[in-house]
This record gives sequence, C-alpha cells and structure tokens, in this order.
Amino acid sequence: MQGTTASEHFIPFRKADLVRMCLADPGLDAARRTGFSQFCELVSSIFHFEFHQRLENLKDLYAPVNPDADTLPAPVPPEAADTRELATELRNVLQAANYVAVTREDLERAMLEESLFKIRLEVDFDDFEEVLFFRRGESRRTETLVELFGLRRREIEFTNYDRVLVYVKFRDAEYFERQGRRNLMFVPGSTLLKLFQNVPKADLEMLFPNTEVRMKPIDKILIGVPAAAGSIAVVATKLGPTLLLVGAFIAFTIGLRAEPVSINQAALVTLAVGLGTLAGYLWRQFNKFKNRKIQFMKALTDNLYFKNLDNNAGVFHRLIDSAEEEECKESMIAYHALLLAEREMTERELDDAVEAWFRERWSTELDFEADDALAKLERLGLALRNGERYRALPLDEALRLLDQRWDDFFRFANPA
Repeated sequence: MQGTTASEHFIPFRKADLVRMCLADPGLDAARRTGFSQFCELVSSIFHFEFHQRLENLKDLYAPVNPDADTLPAPVPPEAADTRELATELRNVLQAANYVAVTREDLERAMLEESLFKIRLEVDFDDFEEVLFFRRGESRRTETLVELFGLRRREIEFTNYDRVLVYVKFRDAEYFERQGRRNLMFVPGSTLLKLFQNVPKADLEMLFPNTEVRMKPIDKILIGVPAAAGSIAVVATKLGPTLLLVGAFIAFTIGLRAEPVSINQAALVTLAVGLGTLAGYLWRQFNKFKNRKIQFMKALTDNLYFKNLDNNAGVFHRLIDSAEEEECKESMIAYHALLLAEREMTERELDDAVEAWFRERWSTELDFEADDALAKLERLGLALRNGERYRALPLDEALRLLDQRWDDFFRFANPA
C-alpha cells in the first residue's frame, strides 16, 4: 500500500499475522503467550460462528433478487423479504469490515475529477432505484500519463481506493417498457453487488453496470477534423463541376436563371460516381468512429477484468470473512493492550496505546476504534468497566468464560 491515510480504521494485517505480532511482544512471558494464543483461537471461533449466521441471513435476504440464482423456487416460499432489510444488514456488515460509505455528493465530485482512464463515461442514474457505494483503504498514488502520441509525459497524483463495493437496485420492468427499452444487459428489478480493487477515485463511474462510453472532445477532433477536410476535398475534386451543373439546372427551374441547362448522360454518370465516392468516404469515417469506440470499450473491459474481485452472492462471502477478521483483530489487540497495561485505562488511553504500538513497533499509521473494540470486549465479558476506565479480565478467567460461551452455542433442551 502506498501512503495509506492514518484516518483509516482498517488494520492492514492478516489476523494470523497480528496474533504473531502480539505474541512477539516482550511484555508477554512464556506462560501468558500460551494463554493468549488460546484466547485468540477461542475469540476467532466465537466470531466465526456468529458471522456464519449473518452470512446465511444475507443469502436468504438476497435470494429473491439474485440475478444469478441457479436453484428452483422453493415449493414452500418464505415470507416476502424487503430489500431495505438487505441494504441495512449489508451496511452493518460493511461497517464491521471497516468500509466507509461514499455519499452521492462524493461520487458526483469524483466524476468531475480528471480521469486516469482515457475515455469519457456517462451514467444514467434514472435506471436505478437505489445506489450504494462503499470503499476501504484510501491512499495517495502517482501515475505517469502518456499524451500526444508519446511525445509528452505527465505525472499526476490521485486518490486510490483499495476496495470498492457497489450495490445497485434496478427499476422494475414496467419502467423500461414505458421507455421502449429492450434487450437490456441486466434484469429489471434485480439487485447487483460488485466488489472491486485498486480503483482511482476519479474513475468510480466505470463501476456502474449501465456505463456508456462517450468520446472525449479531443477524440472527436482527431476524427472529425480530418473527416471534414477530406469531405471538402472529395466534393471539390469529384463533385465540383457536376454540382455546379445541377445548381444551374435548379436555378433555371425556379426562375433564377434565364438560359436553359441540359444534363446529359455523362454528367449523370459523373454525378453518380461522385456521390458514391463521397458516400464511401463518409462510411469509412463512420467506421473509424465505431472502431475507436470499440477500442475504448475493450480498454474499459480489460481494466475492469483485473479490478473485479467478486459479484452478487459471492460478495457476501468476502465481506463476511473481512468483517469477521476485523472484529477479531480489534478485540484481540484491545485485550492485548489492556492485558499488558496491567491497570485500568480510559478509552482515550487505550486508543493512544494501540495506535502508538502499531506506529512505533510496526511502522503503521491507523485510526483505532477503541470505543468499538471495548464494546465487543464488554459484550463478551472480557473487559471490566469501572466508571470511565477499563481493565482486562485476567487471562485464565477469560479463557474459562470464552470456553463456556462456545459450549453454550450448542446447548439444546432435552425434549424429555
């Protein structure tokens, strides 16, 4: 990652790596290292079980609007699901995974910025009933743009998003029928989910499923000016004398010319040849325009091919895994900091201690969410609160409590 901003809540280490980083801390002796390793394993198991339930819930909510479904409708249909509930649950999972919402204003400003992608894209927002954008991992990067057929190189700095999620709900079929639009590339009324990586902020519009490629003014000039000049040359060389003759005939017909004009067969043949030449020239210019647009479409497709991470229901698996990892990491590092402190700490002190640990020991800047981490520890009973101060539950007690919580997940009442 290049220049990741310190305002990100995302912890840019794998959970397994973070556990090893904590175990390598000299503040943990051999006995506590063993206990902390078991602590992390139990915390991971509990969050994994909880997030598995959330994954199943998301799949159930998405099933009625999933355009990629490959199963038959249920003989006993479930209760009608409200897509608003899907969007709400999706937001909750994204928040747990430390994604940040991209507002409509942010999106519109991004679409006005200079694009690294050398084409102009247009999006018809009227096609959508709902649009949500979320991103994670903001950084500043530089890119060298080649211009004027390679004669000029220009370096620009831009904002890059490591992960971008797109959620769009299309309008129903009746809306598109009223507009007379058929052969759509999407299913009206469906809800699409797309997850992308390494997306420049200025190119967010290319992620929409209904993006239309438009030529930039410079491309129109490169095609239009030679076409206009060529057309004038064709008219002057191939059609000039014949058009003068036709013009004189029309002037005589409407009374603007006194002398009669005769058009013989040779003149008509010349006129036909000239018109055919002009039509052929215009057709070649039109094909140049189409080929240019095809090149742009290919560039768009190639670009998205390497940026796309997952689609529709598959997105849920990635998000749940990411959210589960973030919840685990935040809980582990908060407990680790409280355990090493061996004293009560305020939320602010814990926040500063964790951020300093990452900065000084691992050269990483981040914005740790101490309030969220403490809330998770309190829910699990792993942090004891005394007014505005917190301390870690002793490690041996924490292990017994987590073990009991895990056993309680599978406790069923005896029907006898």
